[in-house]
Amino acid sequence: MRLTFKVTFMLTVLLTVWSPAYCLDPAPGVRSTLGLRTDSSWDGKQIEYPKGQAEVTGMLIEVDPGQETGWHRHSVPSFAMVIEGELEVTLQDGRKKLLKAGDLLAEVVDVAHTGKNVGSGVVKLVVFYAGAKGMTLTEKLEMK
Repeated sequence: MRLTFKVTFMLTVLLTVWSPAYCLDPAPGVRSTLGLRTDSSWDGKQIEYPKGQAEVTGMLIEVDPGQETGWHRHSVPSFAMVIEGELEVTLQDGRKKLLKAGDLLAEVVDVAHTGKNVGSGVVKLVVFYAGAKGMTLTEKLEMK
């Protein structure tokens, strides 16, 4: 029940606070701040949506202090917002990106990467995957 509330709350934040208000009629007490608008992931590659019946998946992901996600890759575009903590994302080629609470990110697609909690508290991030029905969102990888 708590997880459902948190995800619903974060969806509300993402859709009303972090998105542009072009579709909202001006109203007292309503504010909108653009948090992310991009046509490419953070490694500079163009975002392309998969073919097929669209399916959007949202998740709350938590990483304990000092822990890593493990090497993996996403076959579909995904977009994340760090709610709490500090997460260092490392690409297979060695590039790194440090994300802190409030940061938004267009994740890399079909690129091996791992995320490590480099802070003292739990990392919490909300991720939305823009996939298609039947597609695998994340593939674990064995890296040497």
